[in-house]
Order: sequence, then structure tokens, then C-alpha cells
Amino acid sequence: MLNYLIHKIGYALLTLLGVVTVIFFLFTILPGDPAQMMLGQNESKEQLDNVRKKYGFDKSLISQYSYYVNDLSPVSFHSLDKDDFSYLNTKKYTASTLFITGNTAVVLKFPYLRDSFQKSGKKVSDVIKETLPNTAVLAVSAILIAIFIGVLLGIISALNKDSWMDRLIQLLSTLGMSVPSFFSSIIFAWLFGYVLHKFTNLNMNGSLYEVDDFGEGSYIQLKNLILPAIVLGIRPLAVVTQLMRNSLLEVLSQDYIRTAKAKGLSMFQIIRKHTLKNSLNPVVTAISGWFASMLAGAVFVEYIFGWNGLGKEIVDALNTLDLPVIMGSVLVIATMFILINIFVDIIYGWLDPRIRT
Repeated sequence: MLNYLIHKIGYALLTLLGVVTVIFFLFTILPGDPAQMMLGQNESKEQLDNVRKKYGFDKSLISQYSYYVNDLSPVSFHSLDKDDFSYLNTKKYTASTLFITGNTAVVLKFPYLRDSFQKSGKKVSDVIKETLPNTAVLAVSAILIAIFIGVLLGIISALNKDSWMDRLIQLLSTLGMSVPSFFSSIIFAWLFGYVLHKFTNLNMNGSLYEVDDFGEGSYIQLKNLILPAIVLGIRPLAVVTQLMRNSLLEVLSQDYIRTAKAKGLSMFQIIRKHTLKNSLNPVVTAISGWFASMLAGAVFVEYIFGWNGLGKEIVDALNTLDLPVIMGSVLVIATMFILINIFVDIIYGWLDPRIRT
């Protein structure tokens, strides 16, 4: 088990390094001057030079990459020279000095994702902290809808194979997989938030927190979660339904199931004790992939419904060319994707003991 975890952690670190490298060079070679993006149109040459020096934009591409990786690393190296770029960055986060060797300090810190270009020097980590919980709530709600309804529909479809009910469920699941999320968002927002508003009492847009009209702070508005969660859960629900149906049909054809039927067990007992757990492997695979992708795929859903999550923040950052926010958000999503995959591998071992060997 220890060797397995070491292997997985090593693989995760190499994957993250690859993601960091691709993201950095992809956004760094884009046309435009980051210093000018930060200052706007009323900048002077002296101001531009100061910003370029402060953030290391005047250095070579390889040097900038080295500084970026150093800022992201939990254990990093920083010069004690007050004019050095990395020294200035240590003021942006709380760092604990491990030891000093010569003119270099080795520090332990949380990864530093730089500062936003457009939010008056606000740290990217703070931007993500404010928006990621909203996206997580939306993604978890959507995946729960997909799991419970999808597994139930898959069981019903498998038990009524080739019947009108099976064909109807298959048709709806195929339709759910083929319709883009942004199109579903527009239809659901218009239909249930506008046309049928007097019956549903749902809004076309709105976030998890709303500001009180009397200035008494914000409050949670759970009804704003219903439509975006349903829309975001439609496609994984369709996938889970199809996978659960096919997997359950395969398990039901096994010899031990026929033996269980011969012993007089009811279909409910067979599904609960024998087939359900053995049918969930492909479902778990789909859920893990969809849950991680939801953190990135919620962009259009959040933007259309006005949900103040990480996806909407990425769209706003793209519109304003706020590159640190985009890069930091992608890195956080990639990290969560990797962690979820490792967690799912552990679940596999519980569902199928053969995988442990």
C-alpha cells in the first residue's frame, strides 16, 4: 500500500509539473504586456518599468518560469537581497524560514499563485477561496442528482429490458448526453425561471449568497441552486443511467445470480446483496471523471445563471485578460482532478477486492 501511494504521489507531482509548464508558457507567450494590463491606459514609462521589475516581467522567459515554479513550490528558495524579485514576493504570503545558506533562505509556505492584474493587487488564492466553495456546492449537488436518479433509472431500465420503459429511458439519456450544457441552461432559465416563474418561484439567475435589501449582510438562497444543479447534472445523469443499465445486465447474466434465483431470493434481495455493488465500478469511473470536469465545465452554467463560482470568475478573467486568475484557477482544478482520481482508485479496491492485488 505504501509503495502504491508513493507511486501515485510521484505521478501526481509529475502531472502537476506538466500542467504548470503548459499553462505558464501558453499564457506568457500571448500578445500583450502584463504590466500594461495591470496599469491600464494612463500609465507612464516609469510606472511600466517599475511594475515589470516588481513582478519580474523584465527577465528572460526561463527566469520567469523558474520564479513561477518557485512561488508554487511549498519549499522554495528566496534571495535575501532586497532588490531581488523573489524576495519581494515573500511579502505576499506567510513563510516559515527553514534555514539560511549564504544569501539564500529556504522557506516553507503555501503555494503562492501571484496577484490578480485587475483586482487591485488582490491575491489569486483569495479570489479562489471566495469562489471555489460556490462551485463545489454546485458540483456536489449536480453529481448527487446524477448518482441517485441515474442509478435508479439504470436499474429500472435493466429490469425492464426491451420494454417501452427501457426504450423511453434510453431515449431520454441519449438526448441528455447530446444536448450542450449552455443550451440546457438557456432553456431551463427561460422556461422555469421566466415562463413558469409564478408556479416554480425560481429565478433566472442568482447565486448561493444574496445581499439583503436592507443592508443587513448576505444570506443563503438555496432555491437558486436548483436550476443550475439540475442542468449541470443532466449529462452525467445520462451517462450514469447508460452505464448502470449495461453493467447491471452483464452482472445479472452471471452464474452466481442464477444460483441466487434458484435459492429463492427475490429480485430486490439479489440487487441489494449481489448485483448493485458489483455493477458500480464503471459508474464510479464515470462519476469521478465527471465530478472533476464539472469544476471546469460549470463555466457556462455559472455564467448563464449568474452563479458566483470559479467558472464565472474564469470567464470574467478571460474578458479582462487577468492571466494570474486564469492560471491559478486551472492549476487548482487540475490538482483537484488528480486528487479525485487517487481517491477513486482507493474506492475501486473496496468495490472489487481483486484490484487490491
